[in-house]
Amino acid sequence: MAIDPRKLRPSELCRLLNSTPLGEVINERQLHRHRSRAGLRIGDARYVDLLRYVAWLVQIRHAPKPPTDVDPYEKMKERARARNVAAAIAGRDIGQLPAVVDPERKRRAATDFRFFCESYFPLTFHLPWSPDHLKVIGRIEQAVLRGGLFAMAMPRGSGKTTVCECACIWAVLHGHRDFVCLIGSDEGHAMDMLESIKMELDGNELLLEDYPEVVFPIQALDGIANRCNGQLHQGQRTHIGWTAREVVLPTLPGSVAGGAIIKVAGITGRIRGMKYKRADGKTVRPSLVVIDDPQTDESARSLSQCATRESILAGAILGLAGPGRKISGIMPCTVIHPSDMADNILDRDKHPEWNGERTRMVDAFPTNEKLWTRYGELRAESLRVHGDIRLATAFYVENRDDMDLGARVAWPERFNHDEASAIQHAMNLRLQDEAAFFAEYQNEPLPAATAGDDELTAEQIASKFNRLGRGEVPIGCDHLTAFIDVQANLLFYVVTAWESNFTGFVIDYGTFPDQQRPYFTLRDARRTLLTATGVGGLEGSIYAGLESLTRSLLGREWERDDGAAMRIERCLIDANWGSSTDLVYQFCRQSAFAGLVLPSHGRFVGASGQPFSEYKRRPGDRIGHNWRVPNVHGKRAVRHVVYDTNYWKSFVQARLAVAMGEAGCLSLFGDAAPMHRLLAEHLTSEYRVRTEGRGRTVDEWKLRPERADNHWLDGLVGCAVAASMQGAVLEGTQSAPTGPQGRRVSFAALQRQRRC
Repeated sequence: MAIDPRKLRPSELCRLLNSTPLGEVINERQLHRHRSRAGLRIGDARYVDLLRYVAWLVQIRHAPKPPTDVDPYEKMKERARARNVAAAIAGRDIGQLPAVVDPERKRRAATDFRFFCESYFPLTFHLPWSPDHLKVIGRIEQAVLRGGLFAMAMPRGSGKTTVCECACIWAVLHGHRDFVCLIGSDEGHAMDMLESIKMELDGNELLLEDYPEVVFPIQALDGIANRCNGQLHQGQRTHIGWTAREVVLPTLPGSVAGGAIIKVAGITGRIRGMKYKRADGKTVRPSLVVIDDPQTDESARSLSQCATRESILAGAILGLAGPGRKISGIMPCTVIHPSDMADNILDRDKHPEWNGERTRMVDAFPTNEKLWTRYGELRAESLRVHGDIRLATAFYVENRDDMDLGARVAWPERFNHDEASAIQHAMNLRLQDEAAFFAEYQNEPLPAATAGDDELTAEQIASKFNRLGRGEVPIGCDHLTAFIDVQANLLFYVVTAWESNFTGFVIDYGTFPDQQRPYFTLRDARRTLLTATGVGGLEGSIYAGLESLTRSLLGREWERDDGAAMRIERCLIDANWGSSTDLVYQFCRQSAFAGLVLPSHGRFVGASGQPFSEYKRRPGDRIGHNWRVPNVHGKRAVRHVVYDTNYWKSFVQARLAVAMGEAGCLSLFGDAAPMHRLLAEHLTSEYRVRTEGRGRTVDEWKLRPERADNHWLDGLVGCAVAASMQGAVLEGTQSAPTGPQGRRVSFAALQRQRRC
């Protein structure tokens, strides 16, 4: 009679196996190897299952022989498959979990974040806490346990990122939060943070001692993420996840952290709609977001990028929890520039919901400036001679009491091995780069360098609005001009109204196709010429875009304040971009507005170049104030205008600097500065360099390294050139007469005058 192994106790199984010739099915050496490879002990439940499986194989071996028509080779393959299945099951199962080493330590750490950091990360937090650290730890604990939004500005190198990484681990290990979202200045930054968290979960032995239900399955992976899908615990899948962008903690019976997720994203990446469906079928959304240093050096210098990141923070990030639920947030940050994103978020008047808190490296600076001046000289000399600061440190140690007088630092334990105190460390950082010190370590950046006498900042330009409606032409304007800047993906345009004395009003500007958002760059354009026109190919999409844009600008009537209808008199189109020159000429020749559109070429005329006033006039040329329209020649057979970009950029900058109400002032439509922030950034994307050469002084304009887009600046310059072509004249800039003026004189009359 056959014996059912499932009904046998372990001792009976062992007797059965010992009385059976195991060598015919699976020998003892193989059985021992399988047990060792799986990390099983003799008393483990999975080892008992393995014994039962072998006993089942024995039953098969000693069962009555099958009919003779069964293939012996198939039987051999079936036995081999059975052995492989047994080995695979034994290898995938993590076995019995270790016991918790210190339950009391674990219980206390569940509600005490400071104790958690000190107990489980002693190598990381080996220095005493400063009062600022304790304040930040309290804020984090409040956000995780009770909710709220907290922004904290700490000096660079204070460990704020490390503290936030530990906060993520603490929140999920104890079940305080089931979905934590890590957001960095970009996706790479966020992935680095997640990698640090993974290293702690995979290698921290103290966490393994007290949180085996989480750490033991992770360490059983041996760093091989492909094992996640097959990992078992007592025959059940753990549903663990271990990728570069997310970590899903294992689901085990009795674990409060089971199924918790830590996911990362960049602040400008894909954030909306972030959710996760757990093994139990429940869909969870982020309940805690940690935003670490959400800005870069480049974005901090850009008004539009700061505004974009603020809007993402207020909209996409704070809405991650879903409808009807509030999300908790922690944002450690550093102020880089005045009015950057961090500076605005920390301002409790602008963003009271974030409860901004600023900390500094130095609360009060030393009062003995004479000794510190001498210290700075010795420091520089020591670096030149010895390559270190040994001379300066010796001087400081000798005069420490006098040099420390009046100084007070936030973290006395923070200084390097070649320094004697935190005060010396702070002063070394200040001597190294004062601007960087006040920004990165004091969170009080120095005011930005002031612009030149007639060079405005972006904030000043954005605030120079005239309270007129968009597209509304002020009374007294005689000319309407437009300029289109051609790029591969977008067409940038500006429309300006002018009085005869060059008083100007920007009445409209934008892009084709419209980006439908207030802040963007050419690089991140979402709607492009190809998608808007539906025309394949670069040249075809540009041509179709020019047709649509000129039809909307030149085909409409612009209403003036007195009710008069005006039309654009002159529209210049940039013909300098890439391979678009011939295309622009073709469009201007074939356009329905052929009399109004004109190709244009800006020329960089430096101090050593030949000014436009010295060009030799040829028959048929039209000469204006630093612009000229050459006579038609060559294959293009279309007249075009060439102008001095350096002169006209200085001209436009001067018009923007003129006070409101005065002749020659240039202003913007609307009644709010934020709507013009992107335009103002374009208009300040270049800076002037005053250069002398060939007996004259010229402002040469160059693109700022941190600014990528200057297209509306080119557009406004082109509008001013077009206004000059239409007869607008600024008092004092009239060109000298270049030929007979007044009444036309025939050639015969000139001959008679010469004979007389």
